[in-house]
Amino acid sequence: MTDNRIYYPQQPVLPVSYSTQETKTTGKSTNSSDFNQILTEKLSGVKFSQHALQRLQSRNIQLKQEELDKLDTAVNKAASKGARESLVLMNNLALVVSVANKTVITAMDGASMKDNVFTNIDSAVIV
Repeated sequence: MTDNRIYYPQQPVLPVSYSTQETKTTGKSTNSSDFNQILTEKLSGVKFSQHALQRLQSRNIQLKQEELDKLDTAVNKAASKGARESLVLMNNLALVVSVANKTVITAMDGASMKDNVFTNIDSAVIV
């Protein structure tokens, strides 16, 4: 009995090459600009969701650069402990933060946080 199967030699997998026209028009390849964008996002501080921005505006809460730096430090501490969703308490202000995304989900001032229950958090950071 003979083996009638046909065997094709494996072809090497070549890297994806970008067209030279794309590189000429932008001066950079698309891959490096994506990397720069991702790096900038990772190095930047905490972001605010649309909901959090609305809450800050409606409750007339202004955050100074020092407070934003403290918030960023608190989020980094929570991340180092393995937190996912954290409550950050600072200066009579409560912020619920998605630690993985470094995004503030909602914000409350002292008057709004009385008699409230915070759910879906796994940690708290007091600054």
